[in-house]
Amino acid sequence: MRPIDIARKLQISTSTLRSYEARGIVPSPQRSSSGYRLYTDEHLAYFECILAMSPGFGMDITSAVLKKIQLGELDSALWIINKAQVGNYEDKATIQQTIVFLDHLPSKRMMTIGEVATETNVPPSTIRYWEKEGYLTSIREGENNYRLYDMFQLLKVLLMKSMQNEVYSEESVRIKNTMKKLDLHDIQRMKQLISIIQEKVNKRNHMQLQGLAFLDQLCKKLKLYS
Repeated sequence: MRPIDIARKLQISTSTLRSYEARGIVPSPQRSSSGYRLYTDEHLAYFECILAMSPGFGMDITSAVLKKIQLGELDSALWIINKAQVGNYEDKATIQQTIVFLDHLPSKRMMTIGEVATETNVPPSTIRYWEKEGYLTSIREGENNYRLYDMFQLLKVLLMKSMQNEVYSEESVRIKNTMKKLDLHDIQRMKQLISIIQEKVNKRNHMQLQGLAFLDQLCKKLKLYS
């Protein structure tokens, strides 16, 4: 098949096909006597797999998986996928933890950065970075100028944590910007954000399932298992 035939079938550009080839995530095609690329059904299966997997897994994981597939290392590829799906489950658990903590928002309790790190299992260095980027706000207290956070900020830490495995998109950027602008103690907006992020985690699960269906087809075509 010519590149233009595959590009039209998949509704992408031929330059996109070449970019995937340059990343090493599809086998190098043979060339015609005049130097044109000659793709096969196998190449088509790779391209279809990339387009199906990348929305749910992102290009980095998709690339790592397909490089293993080219080497015939199916088990290594599947463990990369398994790790990504564990991340989905952890995000779901984080969202559930956020919902539980919502009941404690009336609390006036203030926490040090170490206590927030312990409660959320997020490293202090990450919390400081998020604060530097404007997602969190602390107050300073004592002779040592320690950072102190209230329960509302702890909830924001959990929401940021639940977004860490999210595939980059304009929507994910908008969600983070909304989180950055969230007014202190705006509980209703906080609940809306939780619901939106929860739906995104569910959607990511669905997109990953669709991607895995195409990966299964590719593996069968390559006879990596019966």
